[in-house]
Order: sequence, then structure tokens, then C-alpha cells
Amino acid sequence: MTPLLSVRDLRVVIDGLHILHGVDLDVAPTGVTALLGRNGAGKTTTVRAIMGLVPRTGSVVLDGAEIGGLPTHRVVRRGIGYAPEDRGVFAGLTVAENLRLAERDSAPAYPLVHRLFPELKAREKQLAGTLSGGQQQMVAIGRTLLNGNRLIVADEPTKGLAPRIVTEVADVLARVAETVPVLLVEQNLALVRRVAGHCAVLADGRTAHRGAAAALLADEEAARRLLGVGRHPAPEVTP
Repeated sequence: MTPLLSVRDLRVVIDGLHILHGVDLDVAPTGVTALLGRNGAGKTTTVRAIMGLVPRTGSVVLDGAEIGGLPTHRVVRRGIGYAPEDRGVFAGLTVAENLRLAERDSAPAYPLVHRLFPELKAREKQLAGTLSGGQQQMVAIGRTLLNGNRLIVADEPTKGLAPRIVTEVADVLARVAETVPVLLVEQNLALVRRVAGHCAVLADGRTAHRGAAAALLADEEAARRLLGVGRHPAPEVTP
């Protein structure tokens, strides 16, 4: 399959510090592609570089068009929705106002968002700062779904969430990926095993592995070497 997003020789230098040393990454045109690696491997910097949020060099091609030199607002307008690691909700605004700020299309897809996240409809007048971490993550992902994006980038959407909420987020990602491809940065390998078809692994700011997610996670030696996974993996995410 021709990748929807192709990243080649992506490099990032911040304040003289080399963070990425030449990342190569392909995102499949369907389903979930997981970006994996140990803490500090460069995963968040990679997605921030794709979005134009940090200075970068190299090639970033979306659906055949080079976007590597574009500022963030133009990357977004090309059709990439971004749910950042810190969720980025506006605590002093309501749920409805947070969503309204993300509107870009003339007919935002509120029916889709409310179907996937009925709780957001029920809490639309509640201040986002009073939501639980899981509910704030629903807002973050919901914003990316309003505008008919061609790709959704989700940076550690289950970080800090209770197991029950992790399962709910996994359900949503699986449903979202049926219509919009997802680039998922995630540490929860049980979730990756459940939803991801492809993966890339970073180590020390470089691409160390690319291939099928299931094959990597089934190879105990490779998973231990690349991800630091021992003989006692994280509990499975409930189907």
C-alpha cells in the first residue's frame, strides 16, 4: 500500500541539542500505525516535527504533497488533526466552546463526535477544567474529528488514565480508524496489540524498526531489545 504519510531523514535540533537524527516513518492509508520506543526515544518530538511545532529538516509527504516546510496552521489545513500529549484543553471554557474553537469546516461533524463520545454532548456546558482526565482526552480526540481530517495524530492518549478509561479510548481509536487513519504514540503495548496494524520503533532519535505491530510484539527478544519489555507484559485491554 502506498503510505498516506511518508517521513524521511527527519532531523530536529533545539538549542544546539540534536533530538532527532534522521527518522524514517510510513503511516498506512488505513487503520492505526503505532510509533513506539522507550521514554526519551524521540516519539513526541517526531509528531511535533510533523506538525511543524519544532524546527525540522527532512521530508514529510502527505498524500503525495511535501509539507515538511509548512508552518503548523498550514499543516493542519492540509488535513492532519493533532491530539497532543497534554490534551491541550482550555480549562476555563466549556466543552462546547472547546469544540467550537476547533471548527474549520463549514459543516463540522458533530454527529460523529457525539456518537463516539455521548458524554461530551451531555457535558457540553461543563467547564473543561472540571472534567476527568479521560473526559478531557475525549475532548482532545473529538476536536480532531470535527473537520474531516485525512490523518489523526494521537500522542499518548491513554497516559495517566484508569484501566477502564483506557479500554474506552481503545474502543474509540478502533472505531475512528475504520474511517480515518491514525498515527498513535503509545506506551500501553496491550492497546497497541489490539488496535495497531503497523508500527515504527524509535531509539535515540533514529528509526530502529518498521513492520507489522503484531509480529514485533509476538517476538519476545525483539520487543525486549527495542522496547524494554520483560516477561510480564502489561495487562490486556479488554475487547
